Amino acid sequence: MKLINIGFGNMVSSSRIVAVVSPDSAPIKRMVQEAKTDGSLIDATYGRRCKAVIITDSDHIVLSAVSPETIGNRTEEGEE
Repeated sequence: MKLINIGFGNMVSSSRIVAVVSPDSAPIKRMVQEAKTDGSLIDATYGRRCKAVIITDSDHIVLSAVSPETIGNRTEEGEE
């Protein structure tokens, strides 16, 4: 199991990640709001601005203050 650092010492299993997207679009904002009401939202931003939304295969939504590009690069580094 490979863990990806998503900022501030928080890790997510790379095998569980389905997508890493920007939080700017309306459908993603709706998805985050629904996850908040369902109790499946994990906020790992530590009060900072959300730059990435990580969608997992267990239907959990993880918010991160690290950009999607950075998370993608960290994922690719582990594949080498």
